[in-house]
Amino acid sequence: MLVLCLSAWAALPGAAQTPPDTERFWPQWRGPHGTGAAPHADPPTSWSETSNVRWKAEIPGLGSATPVIWGDRVFVLTAVSVGDEVSSSDGVFSRLRRRILGGAGASHAQQFVVLALDRSDGHVVWERVTHEELPHEGRHGTGTWASPSAVTDGEVLCAFFGSRGLYCYDLDGKPLWDTDLGDMRIRMGFGEGASPVLYQDRLIALWDHEGDSFIVSFDKRTGREHWRTPRDEMTSWTTPLVVEVEGGAQVVTSATGAVRAYDVDTGRLVWQDEGVTLNAIPSPVSADGVVFVTSGFRGNRLAAIDLAQARGDISGTDAVRWSVDRDTPYVPSPVVHDGLLYLLKSNNGILTSFDADTGARHYGPERLPGIRSVYASPVVADDRLYVTSREGTTVVLRTGPVLEILATNTLDDQFDASPAVVDGELYLRGARALYCIAAD
Repeated sequence: MLVLCLSAWAALPGAAQTPPDTERFWPQWRGPHGTGAAPHADPPTSWSETSNVRWKAEIPGLGSATPVIWGDRVFVLTAVSVGDEVSSSDGVFSRLRRRILGGAGASHAQQFVVLALDRSDGHVVWERVTHEELPHEGRHGTGTWASPSAVTDGEVLCAFFGSRGLYCYDLDGKPLWDTDLGDMRIRMGFGEGASPVLYQDRLIALWDHEGDSFIVSFDKRTGREHWRTPRDEMTSWTTPLVVEVEGGAQVVTSATGAVRAYDVDTGRLVWQDEGVTLNAIPSPVSADGVVFVTSGFRGNRLAAIDLAQARGDISGTDAVRWSVDRDTPYVPSPVVHDGLLYLLKSNNGILTSFDADTGARHYGPERLPGIRSVYASPVVADDRLYVTSREGTTVVLRTGPVLEILATNTLDDQFDASPAVVDGELYLRGARALYCIAAD
């Protein structure tokens, strides 16, 4: 999420051994910088159901929200159908799987739940039911009512359930504030998915739907609204990205109508570009002063935008450093690391690597072995790229300009949530359980 200045930290004695918490943990769904990379993590390369699984905790209900991690806690959001029995039996797993793959309507009220688990063994430390209601709309047959991921900065934990409200707690589960933003009307009834972001004392949420869309900023401690900016925009499922540039921080949003950046302090529009495709889902990532936006439903667009040149309407200007019109992702967001941008084609296990500066294609599109369909966004740790499929297979590759596969791993679950990586641990949230992958 944040582009931080690390020069002062790097000069401190022992800094290499003790990275700051903002670098070490996984505070939001795309990691400490919103790039999909964990700069200080070193998880295993290989695992199975019987190897390198430190613990496996069943999560009640359904959710594709990525776990977020801070300190010794893992925070998970889920929606539990009222009246459903929670069990570890195969029968319940089959029912949950059918509910994911089957109908989109809600036949039961849902409890919207925040769980805090212990990182050491996966036991539940605290649980909060934020709200209970019958959702006013359906969802995509492969979606859930707990798709947005939580966000934390070590002081507050904020859980966004879209039309079911925004809830903030301290890390011990004490409620701080909550607010109801109304009911979204989502295109095709596909359900909601944009996660909030934290920047300093600001919590920012995107509200793009088939009604009055807007972006809004709250005080993270009190819930006081700082600003709200209307958006002429249809439904998007993208998460905003905060970038620091000369002149102040901006929050970048990607959507069908336009790609836009707003001043974090005021909500004022700073620049805009042409939009991405219909059903905008992948979120922006940024590195070295460039922000990358992409989407791939009923068309393809990938654009690299130079933040130093971006002011006003940048469509067709040199502020768009390079662009691509094929082989872009539908659901998974890209990952940027060490001067390279990696992205999947549509929802398939077909990978491409670009030079982030020039747009030169290093390899791809290349099909990865054992990977069929993908919703989870790839992540990077210790110069390794992890790509997890919906069917339970994760391919691990060496990062770099040449495609090099290191391992192929399979677990007995279905994975739509993006992985999270902290220290020597990889967290994979499945339809049935949350896995902590770590060396035996």
